[in-house]
Amino acid sequence: MAGGQPRARSNAKVSLLNEPDSIRAVEREILEAASTHGYPEAAQFAIRLALEEAVFNAFRHGHKHLPDEPVLVDWTVSRGSVRIVVEDRGPGFTPDAVPDPTHEDRLELPHGRGVMLMKAYMTQVEYNDRGNRVTMVYQKPQDD
Repeated sequence: MAGGQPRARSNAKVSLLNEPDSIRAVEREILEAASTHGYPEAAQFAIRLALEEAVFNAFRHGHKHLPDEPVLVDWTVSRGSVRIVVEDRGPGFTPDAVPDPTHEDRLELPHGRGVMLMKAYMTQVEYNDRGNRVTMVYQKPQDD
């Protein structure tokens, strides 16, 4: 577009470095696409939170020993759903083995809620067998 900002892509696949500006740029692009497709603010909040948790987990846990490796983020935003895939190059993990952060002995720990939050805010959250790729889907609520 001449003289203006390019329109947010409704789908893309990018290699994301662990740099705050890069992470915010991808987040902004996905949320702008969601806004363009009519997602309300509450939906955008849910999408942003799940995306942040997935990317943070990929860098903090998946790339714990690979600090300079990029994380892959693949997204598709349509009128009815937002699909985001975050994949790291780490060894993976077993999602079902993550301790329940709502258990009494874990309530005051300052970490360990990412997987739970992603599941709470997204319609669908699935991991590949290795546990190094998460696919999250947010289904847009139907208009009454």
